[in-house]
Amino acid sequence: MINLVVDIGNSAAKIAVFSRNKILFTDKSLAYSVTDFQQLKEKFQVNNLMISSVKKDISLDEDILKQDFNYIRFNHTLAIPIKNEYQSPSTLGLDRLAAVIGAYQLFPHQSVLVIDAGTCITYENLDKNGTYLGGSISPGLKMRLDAMHHFTSKLPQVHFEDDIEDYFGKNTQEAMLSGVLNGIAYEAEGFIKQQLKEKEDLKIILCGGDAAFFDSRFKNSIFAHSILNEPNLVLIGLNKVVNYQHDIK
Repeated sequence: MINLVVDIGNSAAKIAVFSRNKILFTDKSLAYSVTDFQQLKEKFQVNNLMISSVKKDISLDEDILKQDFNYIRFNHTLAIPIKNEYQSPSTLGLDRLAAVIGAYQLFPHQSVLVIDAGTCITYENLDKNGTYLGGSISPGLKMRLDAMHHFTSKLPQVHFEDDIEDYFGKNTQEAMLSGVLNGIAYEAEGFIKQQLKEKEDLKIILCGGDAAFFDSRFKNSIFAHSILNEPNLVLIGLNKVVNYQHDIK
C-alpha cells in the first residue's frame, strides 16, 4: 500500500510518499497541483491520498482527486490511533493533531513532548498510554520580531539570520535578537524541565521550520539525549492515520 500525504501550512506545503511506514519521497513547495499528484501516482503507484490543511480552501479540485485516488481529507471526525482529551477537538489545529499522532507512531509507549517551531511555537503533551493531554501555543521567532517593530514607534524591523555572539546585545538590533532568542530558549527549556519532573522516560521531538534553532541550542544540554529532530513528523502522523483507516476496517 502506497500513500501520498500532503500537509498544507500557512506559508508552504510539504508532501511525502510512504510504503506503509517507509518514506520513499519528500518535497516542499509553496503549492502543489492535481497534476503534481497524478505524476507521483504514476511514478510510485500511489493508492491513497490524504490532504491536511490549515486553510479551509486548498485550491485543488477534490472531485478529480476522488476519481484518481482513494482520497481522504484529514479532519477531526476521522478515527485516530490516540485518545484526544482536548476539550474542543474541532478547534485543535490539524497540523498539531497530526504531529502528536506522528509522535505516537515513533514512540508508541513513551511520554512525548512535541515542540513544533513554525509561525507559532506549539508544545504538545502526549503520555505513554497514547493520550493527548493538551498543549500550549506561543508566538514564533519571526512573529516576535515582527511584533516589536509593528507595535512600537522606534524599534526596527529585525530579521533572524544568525545567533548573536554575546548574551546581551550591544545595539538595538542585537538587543531585540537577544530578547527573542533567549526568551524562546528559556521558554522551551522551562516546558522540558517541567515535563521531565513528571516523566523520566520523556522523549522530545522537534519539528517545524525553526527546529534547527532549538536543536543547536540544546545539543549540549543535559536533556540532549532525549531530543529527536524530525522534520517530517506531521507527514508521519498523516501516514499513520491513512494506515489506521485500513487497519480498523
